Amino acid sequence: TILVIFMNAGFAMVEAGMCRQKNAVNILAKNLFVFALAVTAYWVIGYSLMYGGSVIDGWLYFQGLFVDPDPSGALECAAAGDTGCLVPAVDFLFQSAFAGTAATIVSGLVAERVKFGEFVVFSIVLTAFIYPIAGSWQWNGGWLAELGFIDFAGSSIVHSVGGWAGLVGAMLLGPRIGKFVDGKAQAMPGHNMAIATLGALILWIGWYGFNPGSELAMDQYVAYVAVTTTLAAAGGAIAATVLSTITSGKPDLTMIINGILAGLVSITAGCGNMTFAGSWLAGAVGGLIVVVAVAALDSAGIDDPVGAFSVHGVCGVWGTVVIGLWGVDGMDPGAAGIGLLNGGGINQFFIQALGAAAYGIWTVVTCWIAWQIIGGFFGGIRVSEAEETQGLDIGEHG
Repeated sequence: TILVIFMNAGFAMVEAGMCRQKNAVNILAKNLFVFALAVTAYWVIGYSLMYGGSVIDGWLYFQGLFVDPDPSGALECAAAGDTGCLVPAVDFLFQSAFAGTAATIVSGLVAERVKFGEFVVFSIVLTAFIYPIAGSWQWNGGWLAELGFIDFAGSSIVHSVGGWAGLVGAMLLGPRIGKFVDGKAQAMPGHNMAIATLGALILWIGWYGFNPGSELAMDQYVAYVAVTTTLAAAGGAIAATVLSTITSGKPDLTMIINGILAGLVSITAGCGNMTFAGSWLAGAVGGLIVVVAVAALDSAGIDDPVGAFSVHGVCGVWGTVVIGLWGVDGMDPGAAGIGLLNGGGINQFFIQALGAAAYGIWTVVTCWIAWQIIGGFFGGIRVSEAEETQGLDIGEHG
């Protein structure tokens, strides 16, 4: 849980380092404050919507406001001699850290031009309602879980939801001043690559809480998931570096960073359903995808300052569907193939694709409504042209 919470530092460093100095305080303030908001919103209602009792079977759950987890079940379980008892308070803490991750992904996509207060309000809506309701479809035995959908640690549930939420915000905001000249994307280099690199390594380390922690027990499979996670990150780094060197002529540090993160996102859903070779390959394809996706977003005129949608949105979808291509049924050596290329048939692939699409559609629709209402209420979600030129550190934070 604490490793996942520490990922907030990683996101803050990557985003601040890859943006311009005049907006660094604004980005750091958003990342730090959003976690406090996420934990609070998730405690007040989010956890209840995600893990409460059934209201509309498979689709909506609720257990009342203000989580106060009852430890009696865990105590009885421990008294019976079982060492794998998950204490409800720990479960809440772990899940609230995941909610915070979904919200902080949005920050990168809307960086350098969104109003601080409006971003804060959106983060509350995302972590209190949008993310938990969607999460219940899989992690609380909802309709996707009943179909056999697999998302072990949240490629779709956490990463793609954060990616889609931010993409809607980025499209409604429009690009930063000077990003596109005569329809061509201009490089707007980050001011501190040392900090961005440190952030990438913090995120990589934090992922050992994210993926192995999602086993929800300290058992023999934790180390297996740690290895699949590491191999995917390595594959992503190598593939992204090679492709970006071929396309731009020189190795690009930002692409090494995003390649690592793409590999990590690409294995998050399947970290318990991949062989070691399959994990490295899934990460490597993610690394290729992120390079292509960054260029595609630029071509589409969408300004994503840190490549957050390419990493979390696009690779979140990839990490979800790859299970249907070469996933296996669990972590034991010799486990049966469930993916199409492992002799498992096409069925799992369609289920994975349906799940990825469901998270995309749900998030785009709800977040578009949320951003529009917030914008209408507060007179737009973008800072003034003068403020943006001067920098948000002065304009938004004095």
